[in-house]
Amino acid sequence: MRPGVLVALLSASACALGLTPGPAPAPEPLPARMADTGGGTQLITAEAPGTGSTSGTVTWWDLRGGEWVAAGTAPARFGSNGLVEGTTRTQDTNTTPTGLYNLPFGFGIKPAPPGTRVTYRPVHEDSWWCEDNASTSYNRWVEPLPADCRASESEHLITYDTQYTYGLVVGFNYDRPVHGRGAGIFLHVNGKAATAGCVSVPEDAMLRILAWADPGGNPHMAIGTTDGATAVTRY
Repeated sequence: MRPGVLVALLSASACALGLTPGPAPAPEPLPARMADTGGGTQLITAEAPGTGSTSGTVTWWDLRGGEWVAAGTAPARFGSNGLVEGTTRTQDTNTTPTGLYNLPFGFGIKPAPPGTRVTYRPVHEDSWWCEDNASTSYNRWVEPLPADCRASESEHLITYDTQYTYGLVVGFNYDRPVHGRGAGIFLHVNGKAATAGCVSVPEDAMLRILAWADPGGNPHMAIGTTDGATAVTRY
């Protein structure tokens, strides 16, 4: 008897006995399907449906006993012009850079929430993020604004009283800044709408993320889409 006929007969017999196939195995958690998670035991994924999306989901994960477990999730907002590959991004395009990044430190206009373990910088009246391409302080927190960094080309952090209530610096273009690629990419509290390139979440989610993040877990953040060239699973 041919193998295909045997399978068909067995399937028919199972139906005749009233048996139903077992449930399909659950898909592996997203970090388990990624090529790179940063090498630590903590990961934040920010996932949008496509590159033209301005909303999606942020999930933070722990690696426990060799398995990735979701510690929390929240709705997310992205750049008003969607997402773009981080290695080819251009400044002032209102796009969120995709890729895998470290999280250098936290910051906020309000004091660090209870339980915060990451380095946390309070925002002062003279706190700026230099985004002037001509400055030697490009893509850096500065206090006060240096002479070679124009205020018109930088963010006066304290003026973003909602968004920068709490935040985490995303290490996009941070370690070796490429001038013109972009500066000041953060995970921060939602404003009124889509961002200028950052990822934002509701304030309660930002509080939970800051309480969760552990420097000993070497947390990273992966930003991408559900499929295509910028899929989170690439990183």
